Amino acid sequence: MTFRHAVDLNALRSVAAVAEAGGFTAAAERLGTTKARVSQDVARLEARLGTGLFVRTTRRTTLTEAGEALLREGLAPLRQLEAALATLGQPRGAGLSGSLRIASTAEYTSLALARAVAEFAALHPALQIELRSSDRVVDLVAEGIDLAVRMGWLRDSTLRARRLGDFEQHLVAAPAYLARRGAPRRPEDLAGHDWVALTLLRSPLTWTFVSPGGQRRTVRMTSRLRSDASLSLRALVEAGAGISVMDQFNAEAGVHAGTLVRLLPQWQLPGGGIHAVWAPGRHTPPKVRAFVDFYAAWMAERAGEHV
Repeated sequence: MTFRHAVDLNALRSVAAVAEAGGFTAAAERLGTTKARVSQDVARLEARLGTGLFVRTTRRTTLTEAGEALLREGLAPLRQLEAALATLGQPRGAGLSGSLRIASTAEYTSLALARAVAEFAALHPALQIELRSSDRVVDLVAEGIDLAVRMGWLRDSTLRARRLGDFEQHLVAAPAYLARRGAPRRPEDLAGHDWVALTLLRSPLTWTFVSPGGQRRTVRMTSRLRSDASLSLRALVEAGAGISVMDQFNAEAGVHAGTLVRLLPQWQLPGGGIHAVWAPGRHTPPKVRAFVDFYAAWMAERAGEHV
Protein backbone atom coordinates (compact mmCIF):
# COMPACT_ATOMS: atom_id res chain seq x y z
CA MET A 1 0.00 0.00 0.00
CA THR A 2 1.24 3.49 -0.81
CA PHE A 3 -0.02 6.83 0.52
CA ARG A 4 -1.22 9.03 -2.34
CA HIS A 5 -2.85 11.60 -0.12
CA ALA A 6 -2.18 13.01 3.31
CA VAL A 7 -3.85 10.89 5.99
CA ASP A 8 -5.76 12.36 8.92
CA LEU A 9 -3.65 11.49 11.95
CA ASN A 10 -6.70 11.30 14.21
CA ALA A 11 -8.23 8.74 11.85
CA LEU A 12 -5.02 6.73 11.83
CA ARG A 13 -4.93 6.88 15.61
CA SER A 14 -8.49 5.53 15.71
CA VAL A 15 -7.60 2.67 13.37
CA ALA A 16 -4.65 1.75 15.56
CA ALA A 17 -6.82 1.82 18.69
CA VAL A 18 -9.47 -0.43 17.13
CA ALA A 19 -6.80 -2.88 16.01
CA GLU A 20 -5.19 -2.97 19.47
CA ALA A 21 -8.45 -3.16 21.42
CA GLY A 22 -10.24 -5.54 19.07
CA GLY A 23 -13.39 -3.44 18.82
CA PHE A 24 -14.81 0.05 18.41
CA THR A 25 -16.27 0.38 21.90
CA ALA A 26 -13.02 -0.61 23.61
CA ALA A 27 -11.07 1.68 21.26
CA ALA A 28 -13.31 4.62 22.19
CA GLU A 29 -12.67 3.96 25.88
CA ARG A 30 -8.91 3.96 25.28
CA LEU A 31 -9.04 7.20 23.33
CA GLY A 32 -11.46 8.89 25.72
CA THR A 33 -14.01 9.57 22.99
CA THR A 34 -17.26 8.10 21.67
CA LYS A 35 -17.79 4.96 19.62
CA ALA A 36 -19.52 7.07 16.98
CA ARG A 37 -16.47 9.30 16.60
CA VAL A 38 -14.16 6.31 16.19
CA SER A 39 -16.52 4.77 13.63
CA GLN A 40 -16.62 8.03 11.69
CA ASP A 41 -12.82 8.29 11.69
CA VAL A 42 -12.45 4.75 10.36
CA ALA A 43 -15.20 5.13 7.78
CA ARG A 44 -13.70 8.39 6.52
CA LEU A 45 -10.29 6.80 6.11
CA GLU A 46 -11.75 3.71 4.40
CA ALA A 47 -13.60 5.97 1.95
CA ARG A 48 -10.46 7.96 1.24
CA LEU A 49 -8.36 4.86 0.62
CA GLY A 50 -11.12 3.07 -1.27
CA THR A 51 -10.82 -0.15 0.71
CA GLY A 52 -12.04 -1.72 3.92
CA LEU A 53 -9.70 -1.76 6.88
CA PHE A 54 -11.57 -4.12 9.22
CA VAL A 55 -13.56 -7.33 9.14
CA ARG A 56 -16.36 -6.97 11.67
CA THR A 57 -17.96 -9.99 13.37
CA THR A 58 -20.24 -10.30 16.37
CA ARG A 59 -17.30 -11.35 18.53
CA ARG A 60 -14.31 -9.35 17.30
CA THR A 61 -13.08 -6.80 14.82
CA THR A 62 -9.89 -7.71 12.93
CA LEU A 63 -7.74 -5.97 10.35
CA THR A 64 -8.02 -6.73 6.66
CA GLU A 65 -4.87 -7.18 4.60
CA ALA A 66 -5.12 -3.50 3.63
CA GLY A 67 -5.56 -2.51 7.28
CA GLU A 68 -2.46 -4.46 8.27
CA ALA A 69 -0.48 -2.75 5.50
CA LEU A 70 -1.70 0.66 6.60
CA LEU A 71 -0.60 0.17 10.19
CA ARG A 72 2.66 -1.44 9.15
CA GLU A 73 3.58 1.64 7.10
CA GLY A 74 1.85 4.34 9.10
CA LEU A 75 1.91 3.41 12.78
CA ALA A 76 5.63 3.81 13.41
CA PRO A 77 5.73 7.37 11.94
CA LEU A 78 2.60 8.19 13.95
CA ARG A 79 4.22 7.05 17.21
CA GLN A 80 7.38 8.99 16.39
CA LEU A 81 5.38 12.13 15.65
CA GLU A 82 3.42 11.78 18.88
CA ALA A 83 6.68 11.35 20.79
CA ALA A 84 8.17 14.45 19.16
CA LEU A 85 5.10 16.54 19.89
CA ALA A 86 5.05 15.32 23.47
CA THR A 87 8.69 16.23 23.92
CA LEU A 88 8.26 19.70 22.43
CA GLY A 89 5.00 20.38 24.21
CA GLN A 90 6.06 19.27 27.67
CA PRO A 91 7.07 22.30 29.72
CA ARG A 92 10.03 21.79 31.98
CA GLY A 93 8.95 20.85 35.44
CA ALA A 94 5.42 19.98 34.30
CA GLY A 95 3.86 16.76 35.55
CA LEU A 96 3.42 13.82 33.21
CA SER A 97 0.03 13.22 31.62
CA GLY A 98 -1.55 11.06 28.95
CA SER A 99 -1.10 7.29 28.93
CA LEU A 100 1.85 4.95 29.41
CA ARG A 101 1.69 1.29 28.41
CA ILE A 102 4.33 -0.97 29.97
CA ALA A 103 4.83 -4.66 29.15
CA SER A 104 6.76 -7.43 30.89
CA THR A 105 6.37 -11.06 31.92
CA ALA A 106 3.66 -11.95 34.41
CA GLU A 107 6.16 -13.30 36.95
CA TYR A 108 8.54 -10.37 36.86
CA THR A 109 5.63 -7.94 36.97
CA SER A 110 4.16 -9.50 40.09
CA LEU A 111 7.50 -9.95 41.85
CA ALA A 112 9.13 -6.58 41.15
CA LEU A 113 7.81 -4.31 38.40
CA ALA A 114 4.29 -3.76 39.73
CA ARG A 115 5.56 -2.23 42.98
CA ALA A 116 7.71 0.26 41.09
CA VAL A 117 4.82 1.14 38.77
CA ALA A 118 2.58 1.79 41.77
CA GLU A 119 5.15 4.18 43.27
CA PHE A 120 5.67 5.91 39.93
CA ALA A 121 1.91 6.30 39.45
CA ALA A 122 1.62 7.98 42.85
CA LEU A 123 4.20 10.56 41.75
CA HIS A 124 2.29 11.35 38.54
CA PRO A 125 -1.45 11.39 39.26
CA ALA A 126 -2.34 12.79 35.82
CA LEU A 127 -0.70 9.86 34.03
CA GLN A 128 -2.78 6.80 33.10
CA ILE A 129 -0.71 3.60 33.21
CA GLU A 130 -1.59 0.25 31.66
CA LEU A 131 0.53 -2.71 32.73
CA ARG A 132 0.47 -5.67 30.34
CA SER A 133 1.85 -9.08 31.30
CA SER A 134 2.82 -11.86 28.91
CA ASP A 135 5.69 -14.31 28.42
CA ARG A 136 5.34 -13.62 24.71
CA VAL A 137 7.77 -11.05 23.25
CA VAL A 138 5.36 -8.32 22.19
CA ASP A 139 5.70 -6.15 19.10
CA LEU A 140 5.95 -2.72 20.68
CA VAL A 141 4.85 -0.74 17.63
CA ALA A 142 2.08 -3.05 16.43
CA GLU A 143 0.57 -3.38 19.91
CA GLY A 144 0.97 0.24 20.96
CA ILE A 145 3.37 -0.48 23.83
CA ASP A 146 5.42 2.50 25.00
CA LEU A 147 7.96 0.51 26.98
CA ALA A 148 8.82 -3.09 27.80
CA VAL A 149 10.98 -4.47 30.59
CA ARG A 150 12.67 -7.63 29.37
CA MET A 151 14.90 -10.15 31.12
CA GLY A 152 17.63 -12.10 29.42
CA TRP A 153 19.49 -11.37 26.23
CA LEU A 154 18.15 -8.86 23.73
CA ARG A 155 17.69 -10.05 20.16
CA ASP A 156 15.96 -7.15 18.37
CA SER A 157 18.74 -4.67 17.59
CA THR A 158 16.28 -2.16 16.08
CA LEU A 159 14.86 -1.24 19.49
CA ARG A 160 16.29 1.37 21.78
CA ALA A 161 17.36 -0.14 25.07
CA ARG A 162 18.88 0.64 28.44
CA ARG A 163 20.33 -1.97 30.75
CA LEU A 164 18.78 -1.48 34.17
CA GLY A 165 20.43 -4.26 36.10
CA ASP A 166 21.40 -7.91 36.15
CA PHE A 167 19.95 -11.12 37.50
CA GLU A 168 21.28 -14.53 38.44
CA GLN A 169 19.85 -17.93 37.60
CA HIS A 170 19.42 -20.48 40.37
CA LEU A 171 19.07 -24.25 40.35
CA VAL A 172 16.05 -25.29 42.45
CA ALA A 173 13.80 -28.18 43.40
CA ALA A 174 10.94 -28.79 45.80
CA PRO A 175 11.55 -30.34 49.25
CA ALA A 176 9.27 -33.23 48.31
CA TYR A 177 11.32 -34.05 45.23
CA LEU A 178 14.58 -33.95 47.19
CA ALA A 179 13.12 -36.21 49.87
CA ARG A 180 12.20 -38.71 47.16
CA ARG A 181 15.25 -38.52 44.88
CA GLY A 182 17.98 -36.92 46.96
CA ALA A 183 19.93 -33.73 46.20
CA PRO A 184 22.66 -33.55 43.55
CA ARG A 185 26.14 -32.97 44.98
CA ARG A 186 27.80 -31.88 41.75
CA PRO A 187 26.57 -30.70 38.32
CA GLU A 188 27.24 -34.10 36.70
CA ASP A 189 24.62 -35.66 39.00
CA LEU A 190 21.87 -33.65 37.29
CA ALA A 191 21.96 -35.87 34.20
CA GLY A 192 20.36 -38.62 36.27
CA HIS A 193 17.58 -36.44 37.70
CA ASP A 194 14.14 -35.45 36.41
CA TRP A 195 14.38 -32.10 34.66
CA VAL A 196 11.65 -29.55 33.92
CA ALA A 197 12.60 -27.51 30.84
CA LEU A 198 11.62 -23.95 29.94
CA THR A 199 11.19 -23.96 26.16
CA LEU A 200 11.48 -20.17 25.94
CA LEU A 201 15.23 -20.60 26.28
CA ARG A 202 17.49 -21.28 23.33
CA SER A 203 19.09 -24.33 25.00
CA PRO A 204 16.73 -25.47 27.77
CA LEU A 205 18.49 -28.80 28.30
CA THR A 206 22.17 -27.81 28.22
CA TRP A 207 23.65 -25.85 31.12
CA THR A 208 27.20 -24.77 31.99
CA PHE A 209 28.16 -24.43 35.66
CA VAL A 210 31.23 -22.53 36.88
CA SER A 211 32.86 -23.26 40.25
CA PRO A 212 34.44 -20.61 42.51
CA GLY A 213 37.81 -21.74 41.19
CA GLY A 214 36.77 -21.28 37.58
CA GLN A 215 36.12 -24.92 36.71
CA ARG A 216 33.44 -25.37 34.03
CA ARG A 217 31.01 -28.26 33.86
CA THR A 218 28.54 -28.55 30.98
CA VAL A 219 25.68 -30.96 31.59
CA ARG A 220 23.04 -32.22 29.15
CA MET A 221 19.71 -32.94 30.85
CA THR A 222 16.86 -35.19 29.79
CA SER A 223 13.30 -33.96 30.23
CA ARG A 224 9.81 -35.40 30.01
CA LEU A 225 8.16 -32.20 31.24
CA ARG A 226 8.44 -28.88 29.43
CA SER A 227 6.73 -25.51 29.76
CA ASP A 228 6.65 -22.35 27.67
CA ALA A 229 5.96 -20.04 30.63
CA SER A 230 7.93 -19.28 33.79
CA LEU A 231 4.80 -19.36 35.97
CA SER A 232 3.85 -22.91 34.97
CA LEU A 233 7.50 -24.00 35.20
CA ARG A 234 7.64 -22.85 38.80
CA ALA A 235 4.32 -24.58 39.56
CA LEU A 236 5.64 -27.86 38.13
CA VAL A 237 8.86 -27.67 40.13
CA GLU A 238 7.04 -26.72 43.34
CA ALA A 239 4.76 -29.72 42.78
CA GLY A 240 7.82 -31.97 42.91
CA ALA A 241 8.03 -32.79 39.20
CA GLY A 242 11.79 -32.30 38.99
CA ILE A 243 14.72 -29.88 39.08
CA SER A 244 15.04 -26.75 36.96
CA VAL A 245 16.72 -23.37 36.62
CA MET A 246 14.80 -20.19 37.41
CA ASP A 247 15.62 -16.51 37.42
CA GLN A 248 16.55 -15.32 40.89
CA PHE A 249 13.26 -13.46 41.41
CA ASN A 250 11.13 -16.59 41.02
CA ALA A 251 13.68 -18.79 42.77
CA GLU A 252 14.10 -16.53 45.81
CA ALA A 253 10.34 -16.09 46.17
CA GLY A 254 9.96 -19.87 46.31
CA VAL A 255 12.88 -20.32 48.71
CA HIS A 256 11.47 -17.67 51.07
CA ALA A 257 8.06 -19.36 50.94
CA GLY A 258 9.59 -22.76 51.69
CA THR A 259 8.31 -24.30 48.44
CA LEU A 260 11.75 -24.43 46.79
CA VAL A 261 15.31 -25.26 47.82
CA ARG A 262 18.34 -23.82 46.06
CA LEU A 263 20.80 -26.46 44.89
CA LEU A 264 24.55 -26.29 44.24
CA PRO A 265 24.76 -22.62 45.29
CA GLN A 266 28.55 -22.71 45.03
CA TRP A 267 28.28 -23.31 41.28
CA GLN A 268 27.40 -20.25 39.16
CA LEU A 269 25.09 -20.32 36.15
CA PRO A 270 25.07 -17.75 33.32
CA GLY A 271 23.36 -14.53 34.36
CA GLY A 272 21.30 -12.14 32.30
CA GLY A 273 20.34 -8.52 32.00
CA ILE A 274 17.21 -6.57 32.82
CA HIS A 275 16.53 -4.09 30.03
CA ALA A 276 14.06 -1.33 29.31
CA VAL A 277 13.28 -1.31 25.58
CA TRP A 278 11.22 1.06 23.49
CA ALA A 279 10.59 1.81 19.82
CA PRO A 280 13.28 3.67 17.88
CA GLY A 281 12.87 7.32 17.02
CA ARG A 282 14.63 10.64 17.25
CA HIS A 283 12.69 11.61 20.36
CA THR A 284 12.08 9.55 23.47
CA PRO A 285 8.72 10.52 25.01
CA PRO A 286 9.13 12.26 28.39
CA LYS A 287 6.90 9.65 30.07
CA VAL A 288 9.13 6.82 28.83
CA ARG A 289 12.34 8.61 29.78
CA ALA A 290 10.91 9.47 33.21
CA PHE A 291 9.87 5.90 33.99
CA VAL A 292 13.16 4.41 32.78
CA ASP A 293 15.11 6.82 34.99
CA PHE A 294 12.79 6.15 37.92
CA TYR A 295 12.95 2.38 37.57
CA ALA A 296 16.73 2.34 37.20
CA ALA A 297 17.04 4.29 40.47
CA TRP A 298 14.37 2.10 42.11
CA MET A 299 16.30 -1.04 41.24
CA ALA A 300 19.63 0.43 42.33
CA GLU A 301 18.19 1.22 45.78
CA ARG A 302 17.09 -2.37 46.16
CA ALA A 303 20.19 -4.03 44.79
CA GLY A 304 21.09 -6.94 47.01
CA GLU A 305 17.69 -7.04 48.70
CA HIS A 306 15.50 -10.10 48.51
CA VAL A 307 12.44 -9.72 46.31
